[in-house]
Amino acid sequence: MSPAAPSDARDATRGTAPVTDAVAERLATALRCVTVSTDTPDETADTEFTRLAEHLERSFPRVHAELELEMFGHSRLYRWAGREPERCSAILLAHQDVVPVDDPRRWTHAPFDGVVDDTHIWGRGAIDDKSRLLAILEAVEAALTAGLRPRHTVYLAFGHDEEVFGDNGAVRMAERLRESGVRADLLLDEGGVITDGVADGATRPVATVMLGEKGYATVRLTVREVGGHSSMPGKQTAVGRIARAVARIQDHPMPLRLTPAAIDMLSRVRHAMSEPRRRLLALAGLPPAAPVITRIMAAQPQTEAMVRTTTAPTVIRGGVKANVLPQRAEALVNFRILPGDSVATVLEHCRRVVRDDAVGIELVGMSSEPSPTTAPGPAFEMIAEIAEAVVPGIVVTTGIVPGATDSRHYDGLAATRCNFAPIVLTQADLDTIHGTDERISRVNYARLIEFNSRLVEALVASGQDRQEQR
Repeated sequence: MSPAAPSDARDATRGTAPVTDAVAERLATALRCVTVSTDTPDETADTEFTRLAEHLERSFPRVHAELELEMFGHSRLYRWAGREPERCSAILLAHQDVVPVDDPRRWTHAPFDGVVDDTHIWGRGAIDDKSRLLAILEAVEAALTAGLRPRHTVYLAFGHDEEVFGDNGAVRMAERLRESGVRADLLLDEGGVITDGVADGATRPVATVMLGEKGYATVRLTVREVGGHSSMPGKQTAVGRIARAVARIQDHPMPLRLTPAAIDMLSRVRHAMSEPRRRLLALAGLPPAAPVITRIMAAQPQTEAMVRTTTAPTVIRGGVKANVLPQRAEALVNFRILPGDSVATVLEHCRRVVRDDAVGIELVGMSSEPSPTTAPGPAFEMIAEIAEAVVPGIVVTTGIVPGATDSRHYDGLAATRCNFAPIVLTQADLDTIHGTDERISRVNYARLIEFNSRLVEALVASGQDRQEQR
């Protein structure tokens, strides 16, 4: 199917009607580019990123004719100069790369076939994060076609290595913006969505606009022993000692806490709750209610992440043969760090609960502190208002991103940071992200384009911003 001109994008999304075949096909073509990010990029990956770049340039000709583009490897930093170019209104982030697929045989459609049916667009990256990237370009292309220009400068920053921590993409683009003295009113990235039937007790869909991000650390536990024959084991083998250390860390999680961000989230989300939870959440700011509220939130993984630094043992290694005592065993435990905790307090916690000098405890790989959490302000209110217009009947609340995004590299570059996309997802939909059968409904993709179109309109001062008046 050959892509049609992108100018039909805006009309196709009014009233959240499903996107047209042409709009869906542009996203599907992007999904067919196997832009899997790895720690060791190769020529195959380069070829796929080049394919995607060519598709974007072909599909959005006005964007590539009228916006300035600077490349950082395969990452793309666009500058859309405003009528008052010295000021910056927004930095819009998305990423081109996707995570690998574990077992393609479990997918309904092959993960990189980019299948479009009557209701969905299928493929790895359909939600995370090519749909957001294409939706931004659809909105900007349509605005340029209409002769619109923002009052203040807007940047589009599309990384190519977000899934492997962004060191060669987002880090370099953020450095360039800092060198240029950019300070935006709004930074918008992935993170929050609208959930339906996910929050326990919610009677309406909940839109969570994330205003910060948890930190990240991986701790390596290591045990070294003499080894030997399994017929004459000591009191403790390397595998047994490492297993006990992992069990102690998992059985003694870091404490539950209501942070200011969590209290703000609860004060807003209570309007979506049935009784008696609505009444209880109204007391979230009062210390006596905190233990009850945090225990309730700890019952579900999605809400526990808001009130605790989470602990996830992910890797354990040791031994080579059933009858040989291993000389070495190790485990990796991943932590997502709540504001108020730090990488250092995570290490201290591990040493305190393991209580075994024979177990080495150290950081491994990338780590980051929790990002600053911005207070809800005019930019947040604008995002909330647009979300409510695109998806009526939702309750908008705040939160912090439990995972890691490129946003953290842009800390300090915007007055307000929002991580949000107005797509309505069930728990089954959420499970497809980094999982099997990732797909986005045509209606959700329409919502994404409509949201970005309305955002662009908000960044454009009415008739005075016509290009012919430059």
